[in-house]
Amino acid sequence: MKYYARRGRKLPKEQPKEQRASPMVDKEPEIIEIDDFCPSPDEKDTPLRPIFCLKNRGQLKEIERKEECFIVEFDLKDELNILKVWIYEEIDDAASPDVRVVAEKGQIACRDYPHPRHACAEHPFVMTPHDTYCKLCYCYVCDSSAPCKMWSGSSGHCHAFDNEAWNHLRRSKRQALSTKSI
Repeated sequence: MKYYARRGRKLPKEQPKEQRASPMVDKEPEIIEIDDFCPSPDEKDTPLRPIFCLKNRGQLKEIERKEECFIVEFDLKDELNILKVWIYEEIDDAASPDVRVVAEKGQIACRDYPHPRHACAEHPFVMTPHDTYCKLCYCYVCDSSAPCKMWSGSSGHCHAFDNEAWNHLRRSKRQALSTKSI
């Protein structure tokens, strides 16, 4: 690798009008070639070498085996970078003849994050028994993971959804918890 520098003098900022212009104005700038002072990374006797930059999460294991030092251009803890693809194999044309979902890409809040039971995408509230739940469902009244102590039964918390009666029970439950902790 070669570096180049220019040699020349700068004119003073405030130059009197009577003074003649510098002789450097008419000259071409002189270019001096400076050889690279660092040895090339190909030489085996130097500890310096280029650092690999990993952009693809899929190559992480392979690069960890080969390289002892590398830069990762993504957050290892960030699961949002991993895009899930859901492919539907059982398609029922009778349910909705106009619209057909064949695949999904990315994360969906009601499936991939904690959610109240009535908002579960895995077990739709109107189509499945209310006492079923996924691993991310929580009780709407208790704000604890499903199932809670009052989950089942005819007036169980599994039937809770966003309406005035359940909201009143939810507020009273929270108020009882806040007075208990004081």
